[in-house]
Order: sequence, then structure tokens, then C-alpha cells
Amino acid sequence: MASTPRLEPLPAEEWDDDVRSALSPLLPTERANPRDAGNIVSTLVRNKGLTRAYLEFNAHLLLHSTVSPRVREVALLRAVHLRRSEYLWDHHVPIAQRAGLTVAEIETVRAGEVIDPVDALVVRVVDELESSSTLSDGTWSQLREQFDEQQVLDLVFTVGCYQLLAVAVSVFGIQPEEY
Repeated sequence: MASTPRLEPLPAEEWDDDVRSALSPLLPTERANPRDAGNIVSTLVRNKGLTRAYLEFNAHLLLHSTVSPRVREVALLRAVHLRRSEYLWDHHVPIAQRAGLTVAEIETVRAGEVIDPVDALVVRVVDELESSSTLSDGTWSQLREQFDEQQVLDLVFTVGCYQLLAVAVSVFGIQPEEY
């Protein structure tokens, strides 16, 4: 990550109805402010159209995915770890805990030494997507035994979404919140 921000979060005095509208796919009105939105969203909203489209996509993955919250969090934690995004890792550890992962299980995701067979398959999927942008026939076969078509689509797009977000955090130099 850049040591200083390359793009700053949009200042509070520039938040208007258009900004709040861009955030509406994921954030309720009461959270559509710089403090509650956080530095990622407050930076992305410099491009309102892009932010709205991204948040509609992200809202599906976070709120309406056909994979379980646990599978989603294992996938995205592994993806952001491989992309070296401590910012996203730190944001999602509490979400992963709410999804049922223990602190020890979360650390196994980071290490790539997961014991649970479904979690291990998800980690393998993320690792293969990161290294080759595809899946081996063996991994594909196991994935299809475990997940239906919609779940496979949601899983692959979750990985890609968070790989992209990790890149954006790094390129823009988005800094942790100071509360």
C-alpha cells in the first residue's frame, strides 16, 4: 500500500444528495456520511457512477449471495491476504467472526492450512484463481460436487471483487480509519 494517500476521501462538506444516492445500494441513509462509510467508500465516491455500480455488485455479494456468509468470508479473506491488503483483512475479520469463524480458523485461512474440507476447497479455489486466473479440472470437479451453478458464480465473483478492491486500496493509498 502507498504510505500516503494518493486519493483522499471526499471531504464531508462535499457530501450531497448525489453522493448519498450513489451509496444507497449498500449503505442506509443514516450511514451515508464520511465517518460511517469509511475511507474506501469515501474515496471511491469521488466517482459517483462507478461507486453506485460497484456497491450494487458488492451488495449482492455481501447480502444476497447464494454462498453462505462463512464461505464468502473464507474466500474474501484469502483473496485479500494474497493481495496483501491488511486494510481489508482487518475490516473483514469481525465480519468473519460473525459468520461463525473462530480466531484460530481465520488464522488458518491466512496460513492456507485450513482443516475444514469445504473451507479448504474454497482456499484452494482462491489460490488457483490468484495464481492462474482459472481452476484446475480437479478443483473444478470438487467445486461442482460441493456447490451448485449459482453458488459457483457467486464464489468466483466474490474472489474477483475483493481482488479488485484490494488493488484499489493499494493503488489509491487508502488509509485505515482514525476513530
